[in-house]
Amino acid sequence: MQATEHESQSRGDTVTQLNIGGRRFTILGTAHVSQASVDSVRELIASEKPDRVCVEIDAGRYNSLTDPDAWRKLDIFRVLRERKGFLLLGNLVLASFQKRLGLDLGVKPGAEMLAAIETADEHRIPYAFCDREIQTTLRRAWRNSGLWGKSKMLAALLVSVFSGEKLEESEIEALKNKNALESMMQELSDYLPNAKAVLIDERDHYLAANIFRSTGDHVVAVIGAGHLPGVVRKLEQFSDGELSPDLGALDVVPPPRLWTRILPYVVPAVIVGLIGYGFVQGGFMGGMRSLGVWVFINGSLSALGAAAALAHPLTVVGSFLAAPFTSMNPTIGVGFVSAALESLLRKPRVEDFERLQTDIAEFRGFFRNRFTRILLVFFFATIGSAIGTFVAIPLLFPGAG
Repeated sequence: MQATEHESQSRGDTVTQLNIGGRRFTILGTAHVSQASVDSVRELIASEKPDRVCVEIDAGRYNSLTDPDAWRKLDIFRVLRERKGFLLLGNLVLASFQKRLGLDLGVKPGAEMLAAIETADEHRIPYAFCDREIQTTLRRAWRNSGLWGKSKMLAALLVSVFSGEKLEESEIEALKNKNALESMMQELSDYLPNAKAVLIDERDHYLAANIFRSTGDHVVAVIGAGHLPGVVRKLEQFSDGELSPDLGALDVVPPPRLWTRILPYVVPAVIVGLIGYGFVQGGFMGGMRSLGVWVFINGSLSALGAAAALAHPLTVVGSFLAAPFTSMNPTIGVGFVSAALESLLRKPRVEDFERLQTDIAEFRGFFRNRFTRILLVFFFATIGSAIGTFVAIPLLFPGAG
């Protein structure tokens, strides 16, 4: 096997070519929101005219990029019932980050992947979606992270929304530099090692396997520059027989950890036991004091979370009333109740869906858009209730307060 690397003509994008078993693989690393990358993609495919084009995108993301009505078809109640609210919000936050960069540079996120598909169509070249479904990736990253890792992941996602930092086009292009990329990957590995393993390492394997198994003597693959070193390394390992291009385990979401399945039942049992003990030890007044502490703290912090999301005043009141009871019920959370109330009181309008892709590009847009505000109400009311639970429990012990 031979591997060569060169810069694409006048663009600065790194192109790596590998010869494996008589087949040629041309891998182009792009900056995702760079006009130069869009032009590089078109030029490379038009000049190489390969037997197949592979793109770093999944079918679901392709549909969302090409179907302007995709968000209107989304049933938000179903998303929340299936406990996918955090995943949807995380997906939007990630999209927000790329959207902001794209607006600064006048390029839509995913433009270079669409350019690859359009150019392949123009030259009648078969193409394939080679990335893993985004929901599977996010769910695996979430499941593989412990409590501290989940907290850091949520914090990183929220900071990316609240930050108003902008990058110049020269800085975007610099991100394709190998040294800069390696530094970024090392930072991610240090900060969120489990998430990095899923978001980067697993997807390197997933992309490389689909590229390796593609038909044709010459395959052109268009991927993010951050994945280029890993994908090339995996292709070399597949060629040498050091690694199998099997994807079975990478498409499976691991079951919840034992403690995450038990905790929703243990916490209510502890709370009921402590409140009950308050009645036994302190009589009616002692029990009512414990019950009042629980209702006030849990309800107040959940209501505070809803208010922080700029929820309707009645949603804030509903969050206060619902939180102490939903916290005792593992089958329903206050976030669902709060989001349901908000959607009834402020039903998303057609214009909210039409403006969604624009609104998520800025901090205020998340709160202005009724659709994303419902998700924020769900998120903040849930977090507030969770904090309230762990603040209230120590105060329920005998002698506390």
